[in-house]
Amino acid sequence: MSDLFEDPAPGLNAPEFTVSEISGAVKRVVEGEFAHVRVRGEVGRVSRPRSGHVYLDLKDDRCVLSAVIWKGNADRLRTPPEEGMEVIATGRLTTFGGQSKYQMVIEDVAPAGAGALMVMLEKRRAALAAEGLFDPARKRSLPYLPSVIGVITSPSGAVIRDILHRLRDRFPSRVLIWPVAVQGDRCANEVAAAIRGFNDLPADGPIPRPDLLIVARGGGSIEDLWGFNEEIVVRAAADSRIPLISAVGHETDTTLIDHAADRRAPTPTAAAEMAVPVRMELWSWLQGQEARLDRCAANGVAQRGQRLRDLGRALPQPEALVRQAEQRLDHRSERLSAALRHATGQRRLAFQDVAAHLRPRVLAERLIRSRDRLLRVELRLSTALGARVQAGRIRFTTAALSAARMAERVGNEGRKLAGYAVRLELGLARSVRDRRDAITRSRDRLAKLAERLDQSAGAAPAAAWARLEALERLRQTLGYRETLRRGYAVVRAEGSVVTSKEAAETAAMLEIEFHDGRIPVGGRPGRRAKTDPPAGQGSLF
Repeated sequence: MSDLFEDPAPGLNAPEFTVSEISGAVKRVVEGEFAHVRVRGEVGRVSRPRSGHVYLDLKDDRCVLSAVIWKGNADRLRTPPEEGMEVIATGRLTTFGGQSKYQMVIEDVAPAGAGALMVMLEKRRAALAAEGLFDPARKRSLPYLPSVIGVITSPSGAVIRDILHRLRDRFPSRVLIWPVAVQGDRCANEVAAAIRGFNDLPADGPIPRPDLLIVARGGGSIEDLWGFNEEIVVRAAADSRIPLISAVGHETDTTLIDHAADRRAPTPTAAAEMAVPVRMELWSWLQGQEARLDRCAANGVAQRGQRLRDLGRALPQPEALVRQAEQRLDHRSERLSAALRHATGQRRLAFQDVAAHLRPRVLAERLIRSRDRLLRVELRLSTALGARVQAGRIRFTTAALSAARMAERVGNEGRKLAGYAVRLELGLARSVRDRRDAITRSRDRLAKLAERLDQSAGAAPAAAWARLEALERLRQTLGYRETLRRGYAVVRAEGSVVTSKEAAETAAMLEIEFHDGRIPVGGRPGRRAKTDPPAGQGSLF
């Protein structure tokens, strides 16, 4: 049997461990020996990832200890760690096997003495001042006489009693109290919430919106007043739309809210004195102002009365001002009668000179001469109109006879006849229009003369108008359209007038115009009509 197994080599009987077993053993030893420790050191690198945990280093002049604050503990810390702070951290040691290192799990952090708190306070003050939260230009003036005052303090301390007592002595006002914790972990959040709550009250709501805020607390150590140094409180005070007085601690105590507030009071009692004036002093001042106003009014009235009397003595008597005007009125009244008589006499002489030429016999003679002149003008006008109408009638008759002769000689002169007919029609229309316009103008002038001569020549325009209508009917009778009404027709081929039988037989399409319209007729090229038109059917060709 001894041949089947080899003897173990010397030194190979030590047990073998895995990496996890070694890491777990070290973890148990470290946590067992250092389950609760307090470490003093300076805060080095601080990291706050999105998970909410806080990772930091604790260091002294020789070594560095990694530490972590889990999210649940980080939210409850009274003093969050900041780089450069000297703190005392309470917690336990453990290991992190993933990186083969040990670290401290911190459960609480406290500044290592007042010196460290002052360093952190100065650092925070410089950071907030760089943002402009302490700028004097941002501070608002306090209202002179606020109707409602909001007080943010503890309702059970002596501070609120001192404030109410001082307000009652100086000038009683309505006071709204917002109870808060003035020290401890809840102090900063409650004070900031109270400032924002007063600012969010509606102006016309059931709870009146304060005109002034007072944040008050009695004296204490720097640790007791630390809640008023928190950034959340400082930002709430700087953002307040209501003027705010900071009265935290005694006169020697200074917190960051004092820099952000619109006014700092050394004590809560002094804040009440800043908030309202003394009622009796205000009453005395009002009485003094009233007395001064009465004296000024009386002196002003007396001075103006004396001034009026002085000016009145320098004025002349009213009777002296009126006498000269009365004298001028009397003088001009005496001259007025004579002037009226003289003007009336001159006007009467001028009227008599003019009236001497306006006797009835002279007027009658002038009227007779005017009537004779009008009769001669009427006679000349009638003669001229008759001559013009007669000449026009002769020309129209001649043109009609020429047109009839041309109609009888249609033949090959048909195309020329059509042009002559158009020109004749245009000429006749233009001549008739001119004559009509002339007759119209003459008729208007004649009408005016007739009205002035008792319408003695009223029949002449009517006769002229009748002659004109006769000429118009003659013109229409001699036109080719009236010829069409008598049974004639116009034959066209391709837009031109057909004047021969041969042209009509060779045309592809004919168009015949009657007096009431045109009709197309299909042509028969190469063929001749076998029969002549019926007897009695007239034609222009």
